[in-house]
Amino acid sequence: MFFFISSQCHFPDKAERLIEEAAGYGSQLVVFPEAFIGGYPRGSTFGFGISISITNPKDKGKEAFRRYHAAAIDVPGPEVTRLAAMAGKCKVFLVMGVIEREGYTLYCSVLFFDPLGRYLGKHRKLMPTALERIIWGFGDGSTLPVYDTPLGKIGALICWENKMPLLRTALYGKGIEIYCAPTADSRPVWQASMTHIALEGGCFVLSANQFCRRKDYPPQPEYEFAGLGEEPSGDTVVCPGGSVIISPSGEVLAGPNYEGEALITADLDLGEIVRAKFDFDVVGHYSRPEVLSLVVNDQPQIPVSFTTADRTPATRSDIISKSY
Repeated sequence: MFFFISSQCHFPDKAERLIEEAAGYGSQLVVFPEAFIGGYPRGSTFGFGISISITNPKDKGKEAFRRYHAAAIDVPGPEVTRLAAMAGKCKVFLVMGVIEREGYTLYCSVLFFDPLGRYLGKHRKLMPTALERIIWGFGDGSTLPVYDTPLGKIGALICWENKMPLLRTALYGKGIEIYCAPTADSRPVWQASMTHIALEGGCFVLSANQFCRRKDYPPQPEYEFAGLGEEPSGDTVVCPGGSVIISPSGEVLAGPNYEGEALITADLDLGEIVRAKFDFDVVGHYSRPEVLSLVVNDQPQIPVSFTTADRTPATRSDIISKSY
């Protein structure tokens, strides 16, 4: 049984409550939306189009970014430890959307945890979209894990990077079976993309999106909400959700949910993957590698590196798939 949560929060407290609730229904895998912890900055312009200045330290956008930076989490860090403990307590695999802080740069990331209470690793969004490029750093090929678990091979791409054919192909090449797609896109056309990916990859697609109202964000003047004309009322829906579960044959198993904050669930039969790939295996009998091929650079792109003769390289434990 698999659940999605449509909501968002700035700290793990609500996440812990919802994980426990989902586990109470017998969940084995719990998937949260993009930026569930740290918050998706919907409605914020970070000063662009308002009073952007590279010389004014009191610029509105810079102060907004300072607050957003403070709400992000370190990976590893205390919030990651709490989430790992909850996954272990509730005996679930957990896929959690967060805003990750590394120094003074933020990344939109997905964290993976197992039922033994272990943090497995992360995926950093490779290509932020539109204004996201101003506030989030760019991921690289070193965080594209697919984890081989008793439930199936689990991985994730975030929001519009799911529209990048070569990036999807990289996950197909790793044998992904349960394709998680945390997002902030609630448009009806998103459902078409999710159905296409399920058919293309011959995999289950689990897309979790936020449902939130204006009052879920800080009030003015701490948080100014742009993009909807005048400041919306507290009960105005600013993201209507749309979480959905789709089978490898393109059948919608649950959702899309636009009714409010909710859990949606489906039982997944991995035999459906085999049946779907009888017709079409995108990296198998349909691949034509003598004509088309993909090379993925999975090395971390580090801006500053130091070499010391007696230093042992750090273990990249957060980007290595673990076997069960």
